[in-house]
Amino acid sequence: MGRAAGDRVLRRRKHYDEDDVRIRPGRGTRPRTKIRPKHTEAVEGFVFGVDRGRYQCRVEGPDGPVDVVAMSARELARKSVILGDRVGIVGDTSGRPGTLARIVKVSPRHGELRRTADDDDATERVIVTNVDQLVVVSALADPPPSTGFIDRCLVAGYDADVDVLLCLTKADIGADMIDEIESYYGDLDLDFVTCAPDRPVTELAERIGGKVSVFIGHSGVGKSTLVNRLVPGAGRSTGIVSSVGKGRHTSTSAVAFELPEGGWIVDTPGVRSFGLAHVSPDSLLSTFGDLADVATGCPRGCLHTGETGDCALDELRDASGEPPQRLLSYRRLLESMSGRG
Repeated sequence: MGRAAGDRVLRRRKHYDEDDVRIRPGRGTRPRTKIRPKHTEAVEGFVFGVDRGRYQCRVEGPDGPVDVVAMSARELARKSVILGDRVGIVGDTSGRPGTLARIVKVSPRHGELRRTADDDDATERVIVTNVDQLVVVSALADPPPSTGFIDRCLVAGYDADVDVLLCLTKADIGADMIDEIESYYGDLDLDFVTCAPDRPVTELAERIGGKVSVFIGHSGVGKSTLVNRLVPGAGRSTGIVSSVGKGRHTSTSAVAFELPEGGWIVDTPGVRSFGLAHVSPDSLLSTFGDLADVATGCPRGCLHTGETGDCALDELRDASGEPPQRLLSYRRLLESMSGRG
């Protein structure tokens, strides 16, 4: 290359100085470890609200309960935080406006209430965890009760291994339906409570006191009205039922409210479907211990629907020679799981 050409190449080159130079650290300068911090100073909290990656948590402060806003810490990796979780929190737990703490631990869970959008949807969603009781809220009129929906909620509750309470609202205008509903579910040993606008909610308050209870039901059945009566100042939005008999969605997010007597209510948005793709027939059968014992005599692969003629449960008969109501109730729930109920 001639001298003139070399001069042109040098002129095209960028002139570098020490600010343009990056020194790659040596291997020994950034030691890494898989040991997670123990966070022994973490305080215990209860997640009672979830909003776009921010979690409202109740912690016990030196002067009483404090509500803290927290985010999920990197230590949790992909472990999600769910409404109802008992968590460990570090950072600023003063609850002052503008402060943000970190959730670094999630305690072992129980009573996870799950649902899928549809029966053929493989994606299940945990609505709330650490539940003691599922309260299925159904109006006796306006809108009329849906036994198919109630059945599906029962299956989900039994699968989660939580107590189930059926709360029948609007008893002032649907009193004629009470005996029919109680008879329909009588063989499931299901607890009932009825409510009306002109009566105190004392009985319901006694059933849920000291527990974490989740209220679930169609829109317009009165869940939010009950919450407002049980928890003064809750301020849940209420609405009316449309002319076609379907309730308007008044609550848009699940949130927990602390009861004056102790315990929590989780009010969920009104739902119009309750998929059960996550529940297996064996899981449902296990909740009917007496039937499960008899079913051990069924052939392999028996679905216990009674349609094949070789199910051991078909041999069960009551004093009149008819299938016992408990078996009919089980098969009705099984049918609900299949999407036909």
